[in-house]
Amino acid sequence: MFIIRQLSQIGHARLRQLMQRCRRFQCFLGFHSFQPARAPKPVLVRVPALRHHREAGFTLIEIMVVIAIIGILATLIVPNIMGRPDEARATAAKHDVGTINQALKLYRLDIGRYPTTEQGLKALVERPTSEPIPQNWKTGGYLSSVPKDPWGNPYQYSNPGTRGEIDVISYGADGKPGGTGTDADIGNW
Repeated sequence: MFIIRQLSQIGHARLRQLMQRCRRFQCFLGFHSFQPARAPKPVLVRVPALRHHREAGFTLIEIMVVIAIIGILATLIVPNIMGRPDEARATAAKHDVGTINQALKLYRLDIGRYPTTEQGLKALVERPTSEPIPQNWKTGGYLSSVPKDPWGNPYQYSNPGTRGEIDVISYGADGKPGGTGTDADIGNW
């Protein structure tokens, strides 16, 4: 009994070594072919994957919930966006006026003066043919084309201006001087 307790505490590898020695001498308690117990090999069992009744796709309820969420978001967002086109047009007009103003400043640097009211903004695209004809006009012009304001009306140019040395104006949505809101004039002042 004492030997068995000691053998169980030794460990499997050491026990195997002792058993081989004992087999050689055939001296292990009268058992000449004693085999140590081996640890069982782990058994790998394949568990079939759990299969759902529905392999892929969405249920009708899931689709309806998503559509309801999209509808709620649309009712909250669309009214806020609907007023934005007018604000976007006003911002685009301010940007265009700034671009035209910069081109006029470059014209003045090259020529020494701004184009006359008669020459207009066309002098930024084509060399003016009316007096005073510029001598140092830049080949290729100062703008690729004379833009129209976001409402489709031409920008107004005057030299001398009423609010500054020159005026570049968009009359807004109504195309008439003055106005408020989207009809307000947008200029370089």
